Amino acid sequence: MTKFKSTRARLCAIVLAAGLVIAGCADTPAASTASSGAAASGAAGGSSAASTASSGAAASGAAGGSSAAAGAAGGASAVSTLPTDLQAAYDGLDQPIGPSALADFKAKNPKPWTIGYASSYAGNSWRAAALHRLQDVLIPEYKKAGIVKDLVVTESNLNDATQIQQIRQLADQGVDVIIICCSSITSLNEAISYAHDKGVPVVSWSGYTTSPVSLNVSANYRQGGADAAKWLADSIGGKGTVLNVVGIPGAASSDTYDAGAQAEFAKYPGIKVVGNVAGKWTDQVAQTAVQQFLATNPGKIDGILTQSAQETGVLQALLQSGRPVVPMNIGGEAGAACYWRQHKDWVSQGFNIWPPGDEMQLAFEAAIRTLEGQGPKIQSIIREPAPMTYADVAAALPANCDVNGSGWIQPGPDKWMPTTQLNKYFQRPADPLTGS
Repeated sequence: MTKFKSTRARLCAIVLAAGLVIAGCADTPAASTASSGAAASGAAGGSSAASTASSGAAASGAAGGSSAAAGAAGGASAVSTLPTDLQAAYDGLDQPIGPSALADFKAKNPKPWTIGYASSYAGNSWRAAALHRLQDVLIPEYKKAGIVKDLVVTESNLNDATQIQQIRQLADQGVDVIIICCSSITSLNEAISYAHDKGVPVVSWSGYTTSPVSLNVSANYRQGGADAAKWLADSIGGKGTVLNVVGIPGAASSDTYDAGAQAEFAKYPGIKVVGNVAGKWTDQVAQTAVQQFLATNPGKIDGILTQSAQETGVLQALLQSGRPVVPMNIGGEAGAACYWRQHKDWVSQGFNIWPPGDEMQLAFEAAIRTLEGQGPKIQSIIREPAPMTYADVAAALPANCDVNGSGWIQPGPDKWMPTTQLNKYFQRPADPLTGS
């Protein structure tokens, strides 16, 4: 059995080089677990989560940004090892960007491999679309190629303690790699180390962890939040009142996106965020939260900033309120996209920031490549957010589409992360299906 070449000393060197802190590698305290507490608050669904959504996200984003910046300033950034055409995606990134601890990893078992997927939630259309791509498209394709043997899926219902237990159980059960989704940045770190010590790499997608031994894959959510906020501010003339609908406070991608948005809004003195509510990335929850806000706050709203997997619920709340349908950013959820399809002048563009199937496919392919010993160069594989046009929506949806639709408009894996582009993030790249 071939194990990781990493010794504790090597891991500590990687940790310190990345500007991170872990017990036993430095005299300073371990990182705060405040974000995991925020996740628990978000899962509880209390009003306090909604009222503190913006401030908690901004604090988390600021802290993450400082950590990443410190690592880069200290010479630990591995961004310079990437081709120049990939480096712009890391601008302003607030997550680990040091050399990957999995650069010399070799799988403990030969092919075919068992894949573990430790999801944190299953209650929205985004999670369903992601699981469909994994379970019904990728696994059958890779089984046929003799690369994958089985898939084991767990779901923690937004409970960090449960997800930690499930990650440890998957490692104990003998899976070859674990894919995790949408956690806080610190709460799973010990479980990730536990899996790593058993020769099981962990790939985090749609969010990131600060574990020095995980591989993170996603879009630059901070940039995505900034792009959406800039578009919204410009769409309403650079001044006016905005309702901010965050996702799950404490989840890395939600907090990072919101931190980018708040930083961008701060550049517009005429923009006033008059409310922050948590939609929990679920249409029904977002619809109720926005309805309650609008019912108790009769003042004018000029625009709404939201996150994906809840935008249709936000739109439905607005439609049912009888208020004007003000500009709102959209990210591919079919219901909201359908409204744009039928009302071309509503918004001028959308944003592909977290297409569920395409992001899942990126994580899966990165996991397989890691098992094959291709050696990721950097802790976080990042791509830039991509625009969505009215033409994209019109091509995907008929004119008589359903504004309550729950599907997704996605760029497709060949556009989101082509094989030739993914190759550039690995030291010994090859397409797992073709070998080229």
